[in-house]
Amino acid sequence: MFDSQFMALPGITPQEYSYLQTATNGLNEQQVRTFLMIYTGKRRNPSDMLLFCVIGLFLVPGLQRFIIGQIGMGILYLFTAGLCFIGSIVDIVNHKQLAFEHNQKMVFESLQMVRMGNFS
Repeated sequence: MFDSQFMALPGITPQEYSYLQTATNGLNEQQVRTFLMIYTGKRRNPSDMLLFCVIGLFLVPGLQRFIIGQIGMGILYLFTAGLCFIGSIVDIVNHKQLAFEHNQKMVFESLQMVRMGNFS
């Protein structure tokens, strides 16, 4: 119903698209617009996550973890040089999954904000 609005998100994957369709099922048009406004500000693009992971490997270990809100892991990566570079390399390989997991949490938070407010 509001699928074209989801396709406008930069770098959206089929997995995220499907998750968004399921999560927003039952919302009216105004609620979907409000959800997208909130979610867009919190969402991480997988391409940007790859960039953060590369910067985390070469310049600031753990940057990608700080960006997605995993402060403890970010500090650990920072003090262990990305877990001796192995953790940073694994994050580069899994950058899409890191972004998707973060985005799943942001979908939940955004839906809670829409449902708790009277945006109908």
